[in-house]
Amino acid sequence: MSRVGARVKARILAVHDSRLKHKTDVLVAEEPMEIRLLAGDEQRSVAVTMRTPGHDFELALGFLHSEGVIADLDALARVSYCTDPDLDPEQLYNVVSVYLNRESLPELDRLERSFFTTSACGVCGKASLEALTLQGCQRFAEAATPTLDPTILSRLPQAMSAAQGIFQQTGGLHAAGLFDLQGNLLVLREDVGRHNAVDKIVGWMLKRKMPDPEQRILLVSGRVSFEIMQKALMSSIPTVCAISAPSHLAVNVAQDFGMTVIGFLRDDRFNVYAGTGRVMPMQDQVRS
Repeated sequence: MSRVGARVKARILAVHDSRLKHKTDVLVAEEPMEIRLLAGDEQRSVAVTMRTPGHDFELALGFLHSEGVIADLDALARVSYCTDPDLDPEQLYNVVSVYLNRESLPELDRLERSFFTTSACGVCGKASLEALTLQGCQRFAEAATPTLDPTILSRLPQAMSAAQGIFQQTGGLHAAGLFDLQGNLLVLREDVGRHNAVDKIVGWMLKRKMPDPEQRILLVSGRVSFEIMQKALMSSIPTVCAISAPSHLAVNVAQDFGMTVIGFLRDDRFNVYAGTGRVMPMQDQVRS
């Protein structure tokens, strides 16, 4: 198993003025990282966060210091990637073991309560990497996923921006919008946390028992991460668009579950990272 770097290459379908072109793009890497604490004969998993690989030990130590678990380097014996023989080889560089200079683990109940409340900020409050798997989720059937009109897709950002009243006043909010296939904005929610904005959309759908969610398009104002794809999948929304880029793990989720991911949706252009066959333009417009 080789380490995943900060960047991952991907083949995409770029759309500009309803014309298509296959090209290579670069995605930011997104991988889960579990932090394990060890002291004496005791071991405990305290956090799993989604991150871009790199400076993993600094991330682990910074988190533990911020949460009051370690005061300084004197509290540490060593830091390393996990060498547990039972660990899935694919997660080899996704588990950081922090060994403390003491015979037993400190009290961690306060740490867990604090950590689990931060899940909307891009941290996955699970106790192990295995819990990140999307248990029970089914792949979208090809017949259930919509064909997408690039002309309509290109209009979505402007429609969402026009509805962002609080953002226009403050300039400090993320937004998520739910659209139908004709480009009509069904609901918009804003929040300082982009995951929170999506959660509000999901709650709106649940309250209304939204019919035909597979015929809806989710647009987010920032990037698309694993968590956003997970929320869309759990809500049966197969199409996720973003003003910015998707992470490579978000694209992997889309490919595994038959979803569509579109990034850099701006003006008359966008990139299709998964579900390229659902974009409407004729085949003779495709250029390599």
